[in-house]
Amino acid sequence: MERKYRKMEKLGQGTYGVVYKAEQLTGPDKGRVVALKKVRLEDSDSGVPGCVIREVSGLKRLKHRNIVRLLDLHRNSGENILYLVFELLTYNLRDYLNDAKGGKASYGTTKKFLHQILRGLHHCHTRSILHRDVKPQNILVDADASVVKLSDFGLSRTCSIARRAYSHEVVTVWYRAPELLMAQAHYSTQVDIWSVGCIFVEMATGRPLFPGDSEVDQLYKIFRTLGTPEGADWPYMSKLPGYRSTFPKYPRRQLSTIVPVLCEHGISLAKALLTYHPNQRVTTKDAVLHKLFDDVPDRDAYD
Repeated sequence: MERKYRKMEKLGQGTYGVVYKAEQLTGPDKGRVVALKKVRLEDSDSGVPGCVIREVSGLKRLKHRNIVRLLDLHRNSGENILYLVFELLTYNLRDYLNDAKGGKASYGTTKKFLHQILRGLHHCHTRSILHRDVKPQNILVDADASVVKLSDFGLSRTCSIARRAYSHEVVTVWYRAPELLMAQAHYSTQVDIWSVGCIFVEMATGRPLFPGDSEVDQLYKIFRTLGTPEGADWPYMSKLPGYRSTFPKYPRRQLSTIVPVLCEHGISLAKALLTYHPNQRVTTKDAVLHKLFDDVPDRDAYD
């Protein structure tokens, strides 16, 4: 089979494969530059890894301007390798922030990016898909910084109305919700919401909100920042496998003192995203319509 793509340079490492910048060599889109995710198939009997199947099946259901497009699946003759072909954007959000002055986005850009992240996530959640790895490296930014798109759905899962038990060892630890850190197995879309709250603050301040180096350290950083939750904040917390009665008791702090750069509406939305009790966290539907976005064009456009 004729080779369809030519690798140009390595862009990074995805959840389960290396990602390259590549040029399309054949077909009507010859010359198009794409992102090529290389997935090595261990042997012919194992078939395609489950994470790849989940990503492909999920992306085939997700068609939204704030979600990266899967353009093609390709396998060269004689290679035990599968290539996933995606549209190519200029940056990921981590690189964008690293290049920005002060390591942070302007407040206007922060609002614009946050609104688009929430719209893309709303599209996922209304189709019962959990991303489970929302972090700056998995949010792509175009050259003009006008559009952002969710990417890397290798850890995504379809959730049902009757909540199933899932692995709690998902989401990069800095963006991992406290219920996952305490090994809650039955969870839903709220875990993505917490991640977005962390990213919101990081875009506005230029600093990760909870940069833990382990699950326990991550929990303690959350508690030191927001205050250790009490029974009224999260009634079933003490029943979680990872709960310890010896958790240090840090006082509750006002988010406005932690992130003074946010306006009143920004503080309101950050608190709603970073609520301890998962069932009390804001939904993507309500977050997209938050007053913070009153001056954002197409505020009411989900799709």
